[in-house]
Amino acid sequence: MMKRSKSIEARRTKAAEEKSTLLKNVEKAEELKIHPLIHRSDTLAVFSDAAPAYGGTEVCSPVNFEIHCGDRLFLDGRNGSGKSSLFMTILRKMDFERVQFEKRMDDYSAGQKKKVLLAKSLCEKAHLYIWDEPLNYIDIYSRMQIEQLIRDFSPTMLLVEHDGAFRDAVATGEIKVRG
Repeated sequence: MMKRSKSIEARRTKAAEEKSTLLKNVEKAEELKIHPLIHRSDTLAVFSDAAPAYGGTEVCSPVNFEIHCGDRLFLDGRNGSGKSSLFMTILRKMDFERVQFEKRMDDYSAGQKKKVLLAKSLCEKAHLYIWDEPLNYIDIYSRMQIEQLIRDFSPTMLLVEHDGAFRDAVATGEIKVRG
């Protein structure tokens, strides 16, 4: 009886071990890398009374802030307060053509489009990375990758993002924008 009991237990153990090899975590967040450039001075940009305007009308109240090496500043304000307009104004001042904001990737989902833009940004060396709502349409694994990337490489960033947990995890400062 004892021999039979041990035999049954051995078969159960063997079956459990075989099944455990079948269980693999298919959803794995791969490590991302970014290569920020080292800037010759601590101050990358100074914004004094910065406020985008359309047709002569200011979109938001003027803001004043500086971006220093290693900063990860979040523009904070309600929807429509002008956060993204400050994102686009900065890019225009950095010689981005307006047509670049209107390029189409019709066949992609919103999440795929966001990932393409983030991937492009990660491939480019820069002193300052400017991201507008990087977590929109992004799955949890990609979010984990992005958070870890920012913690590991400490790039200098200016971000717009409504996710408070993300902001708390990676921000070094916050700029209030009032519409």
